[in-house]
Amino acid sequence: MHTVSAGTGRGGRWTPLGVAALVLGFMVWWPLGMAVLAYILWGGSIDELAARTAERVRDVVRPGGGLRPTGNAAFDAYREETLRRLEREQREFEEFVTKLRQARDREEFERFMAERNAATPAATKREGA
Repeated sequence: MHTVSAGTGRGGRWTPLGVAALVLGFMVWWPLGMAVLAYILWGGSIDELAARTAERVRDVVRPGGGLRPTGNAAFDAYREETLRRLEREQREFEEFVTKLRQARDREEFERFMAERNAATPAATKREGA
């Protein structure tokens, strides 16, 4: 006799993410909810599906993570060198922009202090008069 278990514990199919996906699936479109229910019952855990999908996305997004050898050693070396150069240029540009922001902030602060100091003696003279 085959029984369907509710799947408890760490590897269970009925996790909070699975229940949320099921409810959202039914709220969006009832056939989507049925598909999610069928996947949970017969396919596996929604958590495992989400983890696999997240890993695939990380591989694509991660610098160099989605790049596989092409079989052409010269091109692979060129590509790696170009990526290293671009990453270095990006770091240098970010440092340059940071220095520009610091210089702008310093200039704005000095202008503020100059205006404040210029306004303070005038206000003191008016108060004393």
